[in-house]
Amino acid sequence: MPVVLSLNLDFPFVFKLPSIGRETYHSVDKNVRWSVSGHMKIRKRKFLPAITLVEVMAATAILVISSIGALSYQYHATADAQKARAQVIATRIAQMLLEDWKSTGGSSNYDPQTLGLGFSAPLQIPSHFCEGVGNGLGSPLRDSIHEITVDGVTMMVLLTWADVAQDPVSGVKLRQLDITVRFGSTWPKNVNKTLEKLQPVILTTYVRIDGAGG
Repeated sequence: MPVVLSLNLDFPFVFKLPSIGRETYHSVDKNVRWSVSGHMKIRKRKFLPAITLVEVMAATAILVISSIGALSYQYHATADAQKARAQVIATRIAQMLLEDWKSTGGSSNYDPQTLGLGFSAPLQIPSHFCEGVGNGLGSPLRDSIHEITVDGVTMMVLLTWADVAQDPVSGVKLRQLDITVRFGSTWPKNVNKTLEKLQPVILTTYVRIDGAGG
């Protein structure tokens, strides 16, 4: 029988005693029922060491710190992917404009709106547009910029040109065409804070202009 804590059992037995004289097991005058009770002392079990509150708090802190690191990595990875995608879009827009502008012979009357791709009407050049661009650009086309939004990326586009060389005999000119694409908008509500800090995309090409102007 297994012994457990708080065990309590009765073990009855009977003695046959006479009413007078010495007791005997052969003459039965009176039956007396006896019972025996006892107590068993059991050693206390040794409990396994439990986790303390300090250990729980330390484990929680480690879990929180590791989670913050993972979330931060995911955020920066997403932001970097968004920046790379925006730069690819800006580069393709600049290449397309350069090719189309060059096909017109680098005309100083070129208008991106004729492409029918969503370029805005001429807008005033923001004061911060040329920050970080450098001094190698020529004259802005019609002293204005154009805006366009492609796949959710809003960009400001500046077209500049400059005649960098000329043959005095034949009158042939070498004209430099520049496309500068900066992320953002002249409207504050359309500004993407993540992309606004990116460096602008600048592409340059050259076109030959003969003495006849074409």
